[in-house]
Amino acid sequence: MILIDTHSHIYVPEFDNDREAILQRAEKEGVAKILLPAIDSETHPALIRLQEKYPDRCIGMMGLHPCSVKENYKEELAIARDYFTQHRFVAVGEMGLDFYWDKTFTEQQYTAFHEQIGWALELDLPIVIHSRNSTNECIEVVKQYQENKLRGVFHCFSGNADEAARVIAMGFYLGIGGVVTFKNSGLDKVLENVPLSNIVLETDAPYLAPVPFRGKRNEPAYLIHVVNKLAALYGCTTADIQRITTENANRLFRLEQSV
Repeated sequence: MILIDTHSHIYVPEFDNDREAILQRAEKEGVAKILLPAIDSETHPALIRLQEKYPDRCIGMMGLHPCSVKENYKEELAIARDYFTQHRFVAVGEMGLDFYWDKTFTEQQYTAFHEQIGWALELDLPIVIHSRNSTNECIEVVKQYQENKLRGVFHCFSGNADEAARVIAMGFYLGIGGVVTFKNSGLDKVLENVPLSNIVLETDAPYLAPVPFRGKRNEPAYLIHVVNKLAALYGCTTADIQRITTENANRLFRLEQSV
């Protein structure tokens, strides 16, 4: 089985003591590639180091997380943009809107979102969207650019069935991870009308570990539990989930061209 974890922060300090073991466990479970979404300048160097150490397995993207959009967001955007002149990335992200924790910098989040979409169009890269408590708002932003062939994924999709349909209609993918295994998440009902051709797998490690590890630190090896749940939901084999989602990830991120 060959799996791709399209969203994992294994470069953050939570993994500093056992990163090698985590990568070994991921390989044992068939996770061949791990995509690394950016956060902000505090962690960009760690992301780059991991990408350079394992260029065939750990593949970076670059951007500014909406929760890191503060007073200095222009400086943060400039730092992220400059990295594109120094390194190769497969996406712009993660970026978007987060209205769960704090709405102090709502206007700045929108500005940063639009600017990073501009980078993606300029560089012909997909975008990886963080949309916590803001799925509809993120959809409305993306719709403004669709005539320009913008592509990407709504990471950790948590919207309703109508929002899922709108995301798919724009040609975007849904990033599905551990939340689908949660008993009362409702994501199983949402996916009833979502074709596998619009799904990519992710962990969002160290967050949102699937059952039976819920509440603990997540890691790429746990992706197999997401695969098992999706196979049950779609009434197909785990091999089908692996094959289709891996094809989707390769297509979206053009991974064959990145190595």
